[in-house]
Amino acid sequence: MRRTPSIAVVTTLALLALGACATPTMRAPEAGAPAPTPGLDWFDHRDGGDLSLAYGRETSDDLRLRLDCRAGSGTLMLTAPAHGAEPFIHLESGGDTERFTAKVEPSGLGDGDLVIASDVSQRQPVFQRFRSLGWIAAWHGETREVYAPQPGSAVAVSRFMDACEAG
Repeated sequence: MRRTPSIAVVTTLALLALGACATPTMRAPEAGAPAPTPGLDWFDHRDGGDLSLAYGRETSDDLRLRLDCRAGSGTLMLTAPAHGAEPFIHLESGGDTERFTAKVEPSGLGDGDLVIASDVSQRQPVFQRFRSLGWIAAWHGETREVYAPQPGSAVAVSRFMDACEAG
């Protein structure tokens, strides 16, 4: 005796088949990619040949990390809030990590100091990973702070890195 599948079973199988054929509207995050922090994002700016890429809150003094370069130079200047008396900026992206010697200067934007690392090669592995992944993290002692782009804004990272690259 042969059994006929119920309408519910046939409908479920049809919906599953259609779902498998559907084209996703958003690219799925890369495995292990950190989630973006609400209200924070990457913002790039160009003034002639001077370029900057900053992570923080738009139109505020809330800056987490800023990268500056002269177009085509391949050299970056890194600026971040000082955490204690650490005279360096410790960055990581996708497993590559690097500490950059920095000088500590008064912020000028309020309380606290900034650490600034100059003449940093864009060819460092941590920046190559940042370019391909779109996120980077800063280490402050044992604390890791991830700077991941909001959906659609990773293009700011690649646009900045492409423009800074030495020809």
